[in-house]
Order: sequence, then C-alpha cells, then structure tokens
Amino acid sequence: PIVGMEEPFRYRNKAQFPVGCDRDGNTVMGFYAARSHRIVPVEDCVVGIEENGEILALIRKYMDQCNVEPYDEETGRGLIRHILIRKGFSSGQIMVCLVVNGEKLPCADRYIEGLRQVCGKVCSVVLNINREQSNVILGNSCRTLWGSDTIEDSLCGVRFELSPLSFYQVNRAAAEQLYLLAAQLADFQGGELLVDLYCGAGTIGLTMAHRVGQLVGVEIVPDAVENAKANAKRCGIENARFLCADAKQAAVQLAQEGLRPDVVVVDPPRKGCDPQVLEAIAKMSPQKLVYISCNSATLARDCKQLVQLGYRLKTAAPVDLF
Repeated sequence: PIVGMEEPFRYRNKAQFPVGCDRDGNTVMGFYAARSHRIVPVEDCVVGIEENGEILALIRKYMDQCNVEPYDEETGRGLIRHILIRKGFSSGQIMVCLVVNGEKLPCADRYIEGLRQVCGKVCSVVLNINREQSNVILGNSCRTLWGSDTIEDSLCGVRFELSPLSFYQVNRAAAEQLYLLAAQLADFQGGELLVDLYCGAGTIGLTMAHRVGQLVGVEIVPDAVENAKANAKRCGIENARFLCADAKQAAVQLAQEGLRPDVVVVDPPRKGCDPQVLEAIAKMSPQKLVYISCNSATLARDCKQLVQLGYRLKTAAPVDLF
C-alpha cells in the first residue's frame, strides 16, 4: 500500500528559483514555464516554506537598488542566475544561496543586512559560483558571505549538516517514513555490513547505522562526503566510513577488497544505476538489496537486470514524497 503524507502544503525544505528578465527588461524570479526557460514570476508557492516570499522580495529589492543584473542565458552576461533557499525543519535554520556568474557580490553588506532584518531565521548566506554556459544550476564552488557554511536538520533522530551542494530529501516528514520503511524491509538482525551507494550527506545509512555492525557510504560529491563524515562524528556514530567515489568505481573497489556486504541500499538519481554498478553489486553477493527510486521507469529497467543477475524482486512499496 502507498505510504501517504498528512500535510500536503509547506512541506518542501528547499526551493530553487531561476532569475532573469522579462520582455520589458524587468527582473523576474519564479519557475520555468513548461518545456521552456521562460520564467513565470512567482511570489509564493504553497508547497514551499512561508519565508520564501519575503526572501525573494528582499533579493528583488536589493538587485534593483544596487543595479545588480540578472543572468541572461542567451548572452552569458549578468550576475544572478538562481536563488536557492533551504530550511532545516527541526532546527528552524534557513540558508540563502545566490548562484552567480562571477566571484563577488556588489553591496554584499547591504544584501546580508537586508536578509537578516527580513528573516531572523537566516543563519547562512552563501554564494555559489557557476560561470558555465549550461543548464546545470549549481557550480562546484561555494563561498560563505555571512554566518555558517551549513544548516542543521534531523531525520529519524540523527542530526545532519547540509551545504548548498548536499542532496537531501525535500520532504522531511515523508523521508522519515521512507527510511523507516527501507530499514524495515532490510530486516536487520544486528552485526550486518551495510553498503549505502549514492549516499549523499549520509542520511539513509546513518539513520540505519545503529541497526548494523558496519556502514560504508559512497558518494561522488566531495562536499556531501565531508558533510556525511561530519554528521557521523557529530552524532557519535563510530561504525561508519565514507568513500568519495563514483558508485560504479566504489562498488568495484569494495568487491576487489573482498567485502561481502549483507545488505546494500541504493538511492540513485533519476537515470538509475549504471549496469556496471548492478554487476558489481551482484559480485558482492549481498543477501538483500533495498533500491530507493525516484523514477519508476529506470527502476523497472534495473530490476530486470537484477533478476538476470540472480536476484528476485520480493517487495515494492510506493511512498508519497510530493
């Protein structure tokens, strides 16, 4: 049966708003129209946090007063590309990150002070540098203008620190239900070796660490790996280690090390798992594989290959995160 959600509004802990110009040259921020990069102005979205609207209004005012130009995708000119707002629901902390086509922010002090006055919950003001002419939203480099580099949230009793680049489920309440269900299906007996592929900031594996003997997490984003290590240390979790590697490479490496995990958890991006990752998992021969997917089509494709590799699909359970 479907695991539903009780509250369908104000649940998203992260929002990303593109910034650009309308036909009259006015700054607009909101969401892309369907199948295009035309920005539809949005002042509020009821699945996002209430603070989004006042933060967007402040940023628009700052850009107008300080003559800060929005980014133009066609010419590659302009500064402000996207606005990322992230909130830790358990801590109340808010991060505001501007994705910029440059290294500096004009009138940075005025911008920071304005944010602090408008929203007292803001405790992290960050620049993300993205000078590539591409559709990728975030660049690889972040610089903190004020406050902390990260914000804090908790899942299933485990505290996490999140940077702008960290992957984290946008619906905290539903994510807790998802992770508890995943642990239930894994049916840990204690003492197992658990491998968590595509682990991000370690959220899935660390919520299960107390149920197993050893946890190995694998993630390709360096900032997320550092977050995962810090999260484990902060929570006093001593039976976990994290590898910064492509899931495919790490799976092969672990197999070469002779590690034989009892349980593997995977939570890949929408494109699913690389066939070589599935082959490497099969070579490690875990008794159980828990596959968390956000794309039913690639899940079906990967399940077909897993069956060909000798596994049997035992249980499927949908969880409503949106």
